[in-house]
Parts: sequence; structure tokens; C-alpha cells
Amino acid sequence: MTLSRTNPSSATDHLQVIAIDGPAAAGKSTVANLLADRLGALLFDTGALYRAVALQSLRLGVDAGNAEGLCDIAAHVSIEIRPPSVADSRLYDVLLNGEDVTWKVRDPNIGAIVSQVAEHHDVRAALLPLQRRIAASGPVVMVGRDIGTVVVPDATVKVYLDATPEERARRRFKEISARGGQESFPQVIQETRFRDEIDKSRISAPLRVSCDAIRIETDDLTIEEVVARIESIARGKVASDGIPPWPR
Repeated sequence: MTLSRTNPSSATDHLQVIAIDGPAAAGKSTVANLLADRLGALLFDTGALYRAVALQSLRLGVDAGNAEGLCDIAAHVSIEIRPPSVADSRLYDVLLNGEDVTWKVRDPNIGAIVSQVAEHHDVRAALLPLQRRIAASGPVVMVGRDIGTVVVPDATVKVYLDATPEERARRRFKEISARGGQESFPQVIQETRFRDEIDKSRISAPLRVSCDAIRIETDDLTIEEVVARIESIARGKVASDGIPPWPR
């Protein structure tokens, strides 16, 4: 499996990684995108990797419970994450074997199985080395479920974004409706709670709050308020710890 990035910076003696974890639709990707732009860092949403594997599994008829089949996909499929090439609200491009699948991986059918795909230890293990190489080449803002707990436990800053299931479902429903999707709000709430249960109960790298993470409840905060808070923390951290400053 391959993943490409544009203009990677050289690895440094100190990691420049902001790890943003949290449940589905907590605002992680939107916040990370704005934050990465302000800091001059790469945005890397690791969930896109699992969604791409899930999409390929549907295309090949590999069941979400087939750990061996999914691991084979994760080990051999070509996935590329690039800066957005189309002005359609996407935060990045996702290419699967050269095909632009940016919105296809956001389809409800993928959302319904991605947590099951991601719960397999061998699938996560197959994708872990690549994620760590990206982290080491920072500066980078990484988004996922286990960035601060498993992928980059020594991240510069760890943040856990959260919101109530109802608020997260409302955000997801709005996104689906804007793209012409037909899912009802009750369906989205059910899917949100289902994914939460799988993410928190899986044996391999369950969703949890790192003991040294800053937890931010986003229900009553604007995106700007969340981004500003994390940016302040990140800039203060490099100043106090002697870490090379963010590019901007």
C-alpha cells in the first residue's frame, strides 16, 4: 500500500505532531484542516485510509468480518492522500488505485462498515508503519481515533474532541443532505451510536481519551473557537519545550 503527500518536510529531532482524536463527526477534520493551514503543517486524516480499505472490500466482495481478506487489501492497495484538487468542500483528495474516491469513501454504505473494518488488529497493524512515517516527517496535524494513544503516543500536543451523539449526528446529517443523500436523521443517529459502540469496545486500539490529552467539548463552541484554542496550545508548547517552531 502506498500513500503520497506533497512537499514533505524533513524529519527533525523533535516530533511536530498535533494528534486530534475523537468519535465520528466531532469536528476533527474541519478543525484539523484550518489548524494545519494556520501552522503550515500537513493535514493527515487517518480515517481516510480505513474508509478506502472499506470501499475496496465492498468492491471485491470481502466481508467486513473477514480479517485475512481485509489485511490483504490493506497491504496491497494503493491509497493516496493529496491536497484538494476540486472546489467542492473536500478537505483533501483520496485516490484509490489512482481513482478519485474522495466522496465515495464518505458514502453511508462505507460509514456503516468502516468501524468494523478498523477494529481488526491485522488491518490496523498493516497501516500503522505508514502513519508513523508520516508523523516523523512532520510538521503534521493527524486526525483519527487512536493517534495520541497508539499511533503517536509522544505527539507534541494531544487533543480529544467530543460532542453529544445527537450533535454529531446533526452535523453528519447536514453534510449528507448537502450532497443529496437520502438518509433520515434517525438513521444517522443510529449509525453514529453504532459506530461509537464499535470504536470504544474493539480489542485493538479502542477509542479512548489519552491521559495527557486536552479534552474539548465542541457542542457549544464554534469551529473558530476550537481552532484558536488548539493553535494557542500548540504554539505555547513549542515555545516552552524547545521544539522547532511551526512553519507559520
